[in-house]
Formats: sequence, C-alpha cells, structure tokens
Amino acid sequence: MRLSKRGKLVSNHLSIIPFLLFALFPLYWMIVTSFKKNSELYDLSSIPFWIQKGATFHHYLYLFEKTDFLIWLRNTVIVSLLPTLIALCVSLPAAYALARLKFRGAELCGTAIFAIYLMPPALLFIPLVKLVSFLKLSNTLWSLIITFPTFMIPFSTWMLSAYFRTLPREIEESALIDGCTRLQMIRKIMIPLSIPGVITCSFFSFLLAWENLIYVVTFISSSTKKTISAGVVTELIRGDVFYWGSLMAGVVIASIPVVIAFVFLMDYYVSGLTAGATK
Repeated sequence: MRLSKRGKLVSNHLSIIPFLLFALFPLYWMIVTSFKKNSELYDLSSIPFWIQKGATFHHYLYLFEKTDFLIWLRNTVIVSLLPTLIALCVSLPAAYALARLKFRGAELCGTAIFAIYLMPPALLFIPLVKLVSFLKLSNTLWSLIITFPTFMIPFSTWMLSAYFRTLPREIEESALIDGCTRLQMIRKIMIPLSIPGVITCSFFSFLLAWENLIYVVTFISSSTKKTISAGVVTELIRGDVFYWGSLMAGVVIASIPVVIAFVFLMDYYVSGLTAGATK
C-alpha cells in the first residue's frame, strides 16, 4: 500500500516535468544568451543550449554604459506604479457599485466595461493619440500615465466586481445596523476583506503597464523618456543588426522585479483568483 502511494506521488511529479520545462525554458534561454560571447552567439556550429566558450558580462556592461537602461528602468517603475494607483482609486468604488448597489442600467454598465476590456489596444490608442496631442503631452511620461489607466480600469473594475460578489451581504448589513455609513463600511470592512482581490488586480495592472510597448512607441520618441520594453527594442535593434546578448540581458533584468513581486505576493495572488473573502 505504501509503495503504491509512493509510486503515485512519483508519477504525479514526473507528469509535471514537461510543463515545468516548457515554462522555464524561455528564462533559461535568455540567461544563457545574455552570458554568451559574441563569437559564440553568431557561430552556427556552436551548441545553443549552453555556454561553451566561457561566460562574459560584456552584454550587461554594454547595457549600463552604452544605453540609457537605468533611465528606462526608472521610467518603467514610474509609469507602472502611478497608473496602477489611479486605476485602483477609480475601479474600487466602481466595482463595489456594480456588485452591490441596485440602480438602473447596472447590468448594461457591467457589460460595457467588459466589452471595453476586450477591445485590443491597437484600436484604443488611435483616439488617444489625438487626446495626448490636444493636451500637449506628447513625448512625456504623463502621456503614458494618463493613457495606461484606460486599459487598467476596465480590467480591474470587472475583476473586483466579481470578487465583491463573493463577499457575504450579512457583513455589510451588520455594519450598517451598527451605525456605519456606506463609505465607512467600504473603507473599514469591504476593502480589508478584499485585499487578495485588490492585490491581484494591482499585480495584473502593474504587469500590463510594465510590458506595454505599443503606447510607449506611439507617444514617446526621446530615448530618455522610453521604458524598458520600448528602449531595448528600438535602441538594440538597428536595421538588420540585433544585439542579442544585450537584448537578453535587458529582458533578464526587467524580469527580476516581476519575479520578486510574484514570489512575495503569491499567496494573495492565488487566493484572489480562486477564492472569496468569506470568513
């Protein structure tokens, strides 16, 4: 009996290995490429899956010394955090209203928000170009800060409204009976209970801004105003010349903050996706 359980456990772990390899292979490829010498990178006879001629930090040094990578990193942090905060401030009350308050057109508003979320950014950025030009914010970080919430808010509102619906109404009714106003009840009870959902939405919104490319390429032209996603593509690809080592080095560094955030927030992230806050 014990052997059969052990065999089942081993088979379960073995079945995960192909999926684990599939998920980790891109990261492994990026790291290996970022440490390869140029002579090995462009040698067709070399084996691409590991380093044969010794590792080098040249690509990382080139990234920091010959490009504006640190400025790109700073810009990326700014245009990821501020729009995420703006999106949360707007989507939290909107999601609560859609989930809990009864008013005419509530279902229509929810459907419209979901439809906006499904619209591709390639269509949305066209009218935003005129808006940014009208506000005279072209080639500034503010052009990204005010446009990124346009795709964050629909997603966060839709996701948080679904999360608020999992919370028991009895908690709200008890708070209102005890003398809380609607705003006090939201601030002191609903938001603390919905922390997993809030963190999940914040994390997704942050990722959407961190990896965004089309808006940055559209609104930003100066190298010192670009983010990592646009900077490494436009500055390290020159015609038909690809600086593969530095490209992969930039991607590896850009992945580190996301991985760290996911590791520390994983419990909240999983519970926000799969469970409510009923206690």
